[in-house]
Amino acid sequence: QVQLVESGGGLVQAGGSLRLSCAASGRTFSVYYMGWFRQAPGKEREFVAATSRRSGLTSYADSVKGRFAISADNAKNTAYLQMNSLKPEDTAVYYCAAGESFAAITSSYGYWGQGTQVTVSS
Repeated sequence: QVQLVESGGGLVQAGGSLRLSCAASGRTFSVYYMGWFRQAPGKEREFVAATSRRSGLTSYADSVKGRFAISADNAKNTAYLQMNSLKPEDTAVYYCAAGESFAAITSSYGYWGQGTQVTVSS
């Protein structure tokens, strides 16, 4: 089993920045890919970004390209999501996920954190 705990969410004004962290514990050697998803009220959970812990390969949703950056520190078993130039439409609960495939769909990830709220005011 792998446990994921997110932190770093909060309230920020439009144009501001936040950095989310996702601390992994347990059988972390069994998961090579980390992802971030988000879910706004009344909407489905959507892909934000993913990274390979082995190669450093990254992938982003078009809506966040150039503003968000995903990274992973294997020594700390922690993934990060740096969010810059935040917009009100980025408001959502952000979830960290871990899995064995590099993909942008929720079903590819077997482990999920509890989520952290990000609110961007206009």
